[in-house]
Amino acid sequence: MDYNKLAELLFPNVTDTCEDVERRYPPRDLPEGAKVTRFAPSPTGFIHLGGIYGSMIDERLAHLSDGVFYLRIEDTDAKREVPGAAVELIKTLAEYGMEFDEGAAIGEDGEICDKGNYGPYRQSERAHIYHVYAKKLVSEGKAYPVFTTKEELDQLNATDKKAEVKSKVWTEESASAQREEMLKQREFTLEEVEAHVAAGDPFVLRILSEGDGEKKTKVGDLVRGALELPENDEDFVLLKSDGIPTYHFAHAIDDHLMGTTHVIRGEEWLPSLPKHLQLFKYLGFKMPKYLHTAQIMKLDENGNKKKLSKRDMGLDMKDYKRGGYLPECVCEYIMTILNSNYDEWRMQNPEKSYKEFPFSFKKMSNSGALLDFAKLTDVSKNIISRLTAEEVYDKLLPWAEQYDPGFASVLAADKAKAIRILSIGRGGKKPRKDLATWADAKPYMALFYDEFFSVCDEYPENFDKECISGALKKFLETYDFSDDMNLWFEKVKKIADEMGFASDMKAYKASPESYKGNVADISSFIRVAVTGKRSSPDMYEVMQILGNDTVVSRINDAIAKLS
Repeated sequence: MDYNKLAELLFPNVTDTCEDVERRYPPRDLPEGAKVTRFAPSPTGFIHLGGIYGSMIDERLAHLSDGVFYLRIEDTDAKREVPGAAVELIKTLAEYGMEFDEGAAIGEDGEICDKGNYGPYRQSERAHIYHVYAKKLVSEGKAYPVFTTKEELDQLNATDKKAEVKSKVWTEESASAQREEMLKQREFTLEEVEAHVAAGDPFVLRILSEGDGEKKTKVGDLVRGALELPENDEDFVLLKSDGIPTYHFAHAIDDHLMGTTHVIRGEEWLPSLPKHLQLFKYLGFKMPKYLHTAQIMKLDENGNKKKLSKRDMGLDMKDYKRGGYLPECVCEYIMTILNSNYDEWRMQNPEKSYKEFPFSFKKMSNSGALLDFAKLTDVSKNIISRLTAEEVYDKLLPWAEQYDPGFASVLAADKAKAIRILSIGRGGKKPRKDLATWADAKPYMALFYDEFFSVCDEYPENFDKECISGALKKFLETYDFSDDMNLWFEKVKKIADEMGFASDMKAYKASPESYKGNVADISSFIRVAVTGKRSSPDMYEVMQILGNDTVVSRINDAIAKLS
């Protein structure tokens, strides 16, 4: 077989050589030890938690080593591509702090453009590059065509819309029959190829595998250590009939030309690793280092771990945005499951950004990472509690404008009041931790706005309505909005003494049977009447924000309801 002639028949318009391409993608000039990583999503839907999980590893490895982190869009599956998905995923990644040094970006016109010298960064724009290397493999007898007539191709597409364009060999059930058919398809003549080309018949290009599935090949993984995997003995597809490459082929060429040193991807790609080993060998490329991450898991109804699926809340990043989770909180939570020593570091460095943490892949687990919303809530509360009231307002308002316009209009109408509310208990060594998500803000702040205030009569138990009403009436008799906090509380204590409640907690604890209750019970009566809640921020501060008229009105309403 004259392989050079075969290559010319299949790729007559390819005039560049591999050397020509290599010159356009020179080796990167980086410090020793610098890592080049990439995040390479497909624009076939939403960005999910696993995408943020993986991209954070990419970003940390690159930037902690003074390397390069770039974004490549793997849009070779046109049938499954969702219009606008590429733009949305870039925006989502930006929201989660993924700072790309180069790659696909959004231009001033809102369209995707290239930022950097190693593009194009969309695989759909790199077909000519893949064809150069495909022609090389054919000329070396390492790849061959399998022709499919247009009629056969139409029939295949009609029955399986998701199928890649493959030869009929893969429709057989028996592995031995598949192998036999594959070997048959390796047998063809140049004359047969010429006839197919003349007829305009499409073809897929397959690698000519030299592997033995009974033998093992060794490869290292930065998380899983030394692995032994079966050699690849499958003549897998390199180019589909439309000339677009499969993931395997494009991955090898792009990671080589773009200088990728470390490939981070999910463990579901481990079975494909032998294919990639063979491809890098055939192409004469240096292998990148691989890091296959554990799948993200969740507990099912029986307490057993299961893979997080598209049907589960918490996979789609839109779930987090809609739920009001601050992106920084999600990223910090992910860091806690990436490195086991992160929590200890955070305790020692409460004010630092998670990006200052010395992340290491050596601290990663190769078992499934468990999605724990309780832990995420704790992380979120800690982060939001460290923000200033102004920062909270500036982040809360845009979220509310999108997901709760009514609440947003109230916040925007009086910014000073909203910030004053959010300032309660903020700052200091032990700040309040009322908010875990922006969705918590409305229930927390509702008591300050008549539009959202709900009357509540869940007063402390063991006290009759007459007693509660009496305490509220006494409070109104002496209430003065201009009182400072100390005088305000002294008046509450006086009410306690007058009604047989202990104003001194030590005395009450020493002899509780001597009193009807204590001053905390009196405060609870007032709290429920004014706020509609059994618990709330500091009552004096609450009343100062509500104003005299609102406080008096709410207490009078409560008295009337108790009558």
